[in-house]
Amino acid sequence: MAQILVFPIVLLLTFSPSSYAKCAYEAIFNFGDSNSDTGGFYSAFPSQPSPNGMTYFSKPTGRTTDGRLYIDFLAQAMGLPFLSPYLQSIGSDYKHGVNFAVSASPVLQPNTSLFDTRVSPFYLAVQINQMKQFKARVDESKSQGETNLPQPDIFGKALYTIYIGQYDISHDVASLGADGVKQYGPQIVQEITNAIKELYRLGGRSFLVLNLAPMGCYAAVLTQVSHDESDIDQSGCMISFNNAVRDYNSALKESLQQARQEELKDANVIYVDNHAIQLDLYQNPTSHGLEHGITACCGYGGGSYNFDPQVFCGNTKEMNGQKVTASACGDPEKYVSWDGIHLTENANKIKASAILSGSYFDPQFSLNQLCDIQPIG
Repeated sequence: MAQILVFPIVLLLTFSPSSYAKCAYEAIFNFGDSNSDTGGFYSAFPSQPSPNGMTYFSKPTGRTTDGRLYIDFLAQAMGLPFLSPYLQSIGSDYKHGVNFAVSASPVLQPNTSLFDTRVSPFYLAVQINQMKQFKARVDESKSQGETNLPQPDIFGKALYTIYIGQYDISHDVASLGADGVKQYGPQIVQEITNAIKELYRLGGRSFLVLNLAPMGCYAAVLTQVSHDESDIDQSGCMISFNNAVRDYNSALKESLQQARQEELKDANVIYVDNHAIQLDLYQNPTSHGLEHGITACCGYGGGSYNFDPQVFCGNTKEMNGQKVTASACGDPEKYVSWDGIHLTENANKIKASAILSGSYFDPQFSLNQLCDIQPIG
């Protein structure tokens, strides 16, 4: 029987600068999953428990971490407010962008329901269709003076960020091993490339496309995917799983390069080596002022992983006749992993700083030449 890897659906004071920094990009349009969801999933299904949000907001905000995500830090660095989720009907302001990312969203259309396998119905093509609808609404409302929408010319002056595929690859590798990536990887890559082309036709010209993280370092993977001790590296990560992710990332990089040479010659389509950034965090946490690499801050079970797939961060469940709670550590700023899958706020900040440096871009691309990058903190 195929092994199904279970990833939990878990769940800034609003950053409002008095004046926006000088930047060629006046908005961010983001597409993805829980790694960059700022509240979309929990706008549709409100139920996120504490301690999510404990560090910065002092309450859950729909972000799957203790505070801010890397997309929050990118917006702050560009002098923009935090992105409102597309699915959030109350209090949203879309003048400087929209967040279409929704937790647990795959690239490919799921063939099962949210309640059966915890996969979101807001897969990538749905997010792109939402973007099309948003643009149509902006174009229609030009003369109606709607205050929470941008001007129609915003789409050519925006940065488009895409980070998605974690669910697809984790499911494929857990079910089929490395062959799962070989079987479904090309289709996933093609869907992402097609999405970029769709956004290009809507006016987008600058894209940051993050490759996938080293999921073999996730406590959720290490506790649920069978492996031999010989398959674990010195930092505690699963070698075969990370190799499968690297194969996928290589295919994504090649596809983006081909798209640049053909249909997207006048666009900035930037491949971001997120894998290298996060691998360094897991393997060398102390080099970044952290103490714990693969161990989850918020979880249950203790030990090297502090992760139990039966009780996710913030949840309480009866196990072996007693109630147990997956609670948070008291010092999340010292951890890379928040809940066995997602990064802590501090790790997200380090990741955003690495992205902003431009050192992980292919081809070379400097945001500093287009934006007066603001300090993040």
